Amino acid sequence: MNKSRTVIKVGGEDTLDFLQGLVTNDVCKADNNLVYAALLTPQGKYFADFFIFQIKNCWYIDVNSLLADALVKQLSFYRLRSKVTIEKSDLGVVRGLGKALEGAYLDPRHPSLGWRKYCENANNAPEVDWNRIRVKYCIPETLIELIPESTFILEAGFERLNGLDFKKGCYVGQEVTSRMKHKTQLLKGLVRVKVDGSAPVGTEIRSEKGPAGYLYTQCDGFALAQIRFRQVQNAPLKAGDALVQLDQDFEKFT
Repeated sequence: MNKSRTVIKVGGEDTLDFLQGLVTNDVCKADNNLVYAALLTPQGKYFADFFIFQIKNCWYIDVNSLLADALVKQLSFYRLRSKVTIEKSDLGVVRGLGKALEGAYLDPRHPSLGWRKYCENANNAPEVDWNRIRVKYCIPETLIELIPESTFILEAGFERLNGLDFKKGCYVGQEVTSRMKHKTQLLKGLVRVKVDGSAPVGTEIRSEKGPAGYLYTQCDGFALAQIRFRQVQNAPLKAGDALVQLDQDFEKFT
């Protein structure tokens, strides 16, 4: 079991409308599928990301355990008079690659991320270096590249990761997110970079022009980085003592 994950159960006759009005993706897609989504702040910043699935008339939210209590509290705050119950469940999470276990869901973010299965008791899947996969395909992680009340999800690649639906209607933070999508050009974003050396997660990247972003997860000479695009074009970059260079394929992640 993956103890770093908590599964929250949301039930009651108003559950679908309740969740649909809060999260970034279309909850109706959770019929026999796993939906990746986020809850944002009213200012459009990231609060938590999670997976949603449905069993009979209940919806379940698979979230990082470190954000579980805060998410339950926030969902309860929005409940108001809705006929909805919110509680932690006994379900655990098993992840793996290759042939999926019976009843497992494919990870909707990217085919390389394999499958996820939810059950009360199951054997652990083989160990996988998920960071290597994340760095290769530029996939952000909760509390590393995705920082509560700081990250804007479009800058973290949520559209590319199937984490939001611009046709589903209103949700918390929707106005800011839509404005960033349709009326502005992103000035910064999460990309893959080459790294010569190493630096702690969160180390500031600097160019000759000044601050250029931050360095995050590193693996095999590459890393994920949040960068300001105008600051890094054709400029030498450093993160602490590490040399940083844009990966030649960085534009496909923006």
